[in-house]
Amino acid sequence: MDVSETEADLSSSAGVTTGSLARRLGVSPTTLRSWDRRYGLGPASRTQGRHRRWTPEDVAMVVEMCRLTAAGIPPGEAARAAKAQHHPQPVPVAPSRPPARPVAAPADVMEAVHTSRSGSGLPLGNVRHECKGLARAAVRLDAVAVQEQLTSVIRAYGLVVTWEEILSPALQAVGRKWQSAGERYVEVEHLLSWHISATIRHVCVTAAPAQREWKSAPVILACLPGELHTLPLEALNAALAERGVATLMLGSAVPAEALTTAVERVGPSAVVLWSQSGSTASLPLAHHVASTRWGIRGARTQSRVLLAGPGWGRGQRPGLLRPRGLQDALVMLEAL
Repeated sequence: MDVSETEADLSSSAGVTTGSLARRLGVSPTTLRSWDRRYGLGPASRTQGRHRRWTPEDVAMVVEMCRLTAAGIPPGEAARAAKAQHHPQPVPVAPSRPPARPVAAPADVMEAVHTSRSGSGLPLGNVRHECKGLARAAVRLDAVAVQEQLTSVIRAYGLVVTWEEILSPALQAVGRKWQSAGERYVEVEHLLSWHISATIRHVCVTAAPAQREWKSAPVILACLPGELHTLPLEALNAALAERGVATLMLGSAVPAEALTTAVERVGPSAVVLWSQSGSTASLPLAHHVASTRWGIRGARTQSRVLLAGPGWGRGQRPGLLRPRGLQDALVMLEAL
């Protein structure tokens, strides 16, 4: 959703209801009421019966709040900035008595609010503010903001930190949410996944040297049969390209025979097998790949196999490498 288009659309009709505004912005009515209660970010007037009506100025203020929180700015700071921009306060002239001070919430209560509520409706927990901002933009289906933030955080922190501390927690939270909420958040996951994939592939294409410049056998990256989650492998593929390590990305749901054939033809230095869930993890196949020999007769050798992903469980497997995450996988592969 383009925020500027949304602002123009909403501002064209004076006095929209809370429910209508919430639907257009992709937030819940509860969120709007919470912003009003906590930060005074509500409609300036009410109709008879105390129904809340949002004027074009009110709408512009809330759109700015959404834009700022999507950029990772904490809600309190975003609310102050949005109010200052759209509802500037007049300079008081000699008040007859000082205004009453608001009662400050205890520090422990405020800390709990900032660490447990992301403002996105997703169970994120205590994560980087950039992760919360990305989640807010995705829930609002704001594709422009999602792409801008992805580009910004990769430029600021690099691919590995961005994946482990921002992208992976956001994806996991979206996955948990749509599993518990039926089909409601599927569109959020698809939007976020598409933009992450496009951004990571751009990193890979930009970083990879020409094929003739590779000086070592490639690393094969493959999802097991039935496994469709490729984003973690795409992140690893791009990170290896940044380090000048040759790769062969086979993608999702690679049949066992095709995987074995690729190993025999390519002679990889290592094979990374991704499994998202226990239903796709196959130790017999992993051992078969590890025992597959390739090369010329008399000098045949084998590839090291890395079991990547939560589907393999936490235990170590004899003869197979078990990285704990992206950074760990990179260390293992660079050592090989």
